[in-house]
Amino acid sequence: MSEELNLMSSLWPPVPSGATDWLLELCGDGITGFMPPAMPDAVWVLNAMHEREQGPADVTHHEYHQARLADRSALPHVAGLDLDAVGVATGGGLGRARHPGPGWRRLRWAELAERIGDPVVPDGLMPSYRCFPSAKKEGNWPLSMVPPTEGSLDRETWNRLIAILTQYSPAGADTRCLAYYNPLTLGAIDFDDLHVRAGRLGDAEILYEHSEADFSPSNLWADDRSWVLCTDYDLWATKVAGPPALINALLNDSEVEAVRLPWAH
Repeated sequence: MSEELNLMSSLWPPVPSGATDWLLELCGDGITGFMPPAMPDAVWVLNAMHEREQGPADVTHHEYHQARLADRSALPHVAGLDLDAVGVATGGGLGRARHPGPGWRRLRWAELAERIGDPVVPDGLMPSYRCFPSAKKEGNWPLSMVPPTEGSLDRETWNRLIAILTQYSPAGADTRCLAYYNPLTLGAIDFDDLHVRAGRLGDAEILYEHSEADFSPSNLWADDRSWVLCTDYDLWATKVAGPPALINALLNDSEVEAVRLPWAH
């Protein structure tokens, strides 16, 4: 743990919280993350959800959890799924996530929307737990699905997003960036003590492993302000604001799933 902290401090040392002043002026309050406007363009990168390749689809996370509480000796084994990690009440979770492992596949938002007839994101809403009401029973997700987590990119999407940002940043991996973790991600009591670090885009992978936070950074931006991303604590997606070339690359990438939301541009 100390080795990890030392590496973080070496690659991404803390900087004065005043580094976020321009975001405060541009976006307003950043308690859940500074949400930028289009700069000049913007897109939403969707957190990954996953689906079991085989298995019953008519049992919900809540029903399974209730069964566990009632009779632990008679419970079916659900490989690759940590119910405590994804939330037992509805199937949703909070914070970092990754592919669940063998027996699971990524379920794209567009595929689920086409299957059940819901929009990818309902008009006027943000990507959040309010999406895909038809996929749920009494507000609970089926046990065969792991919905996106709130407040953090999943590991695979984070890695791919960093790769694309590197490709479209003037200095590539050497692009100087700043990362902000909102107080909620750190369990902070003093909301005036902003947590900001500075480093190279090429060293951004370690930001995902930040031991003090169970989340990817709330904001990451190039020091020249050519692009900025925001992962709001309450949402299932990350807004990326920047030049059209970057935005088009995200929309057309085969790994990242991204959508335009005209009402949240």
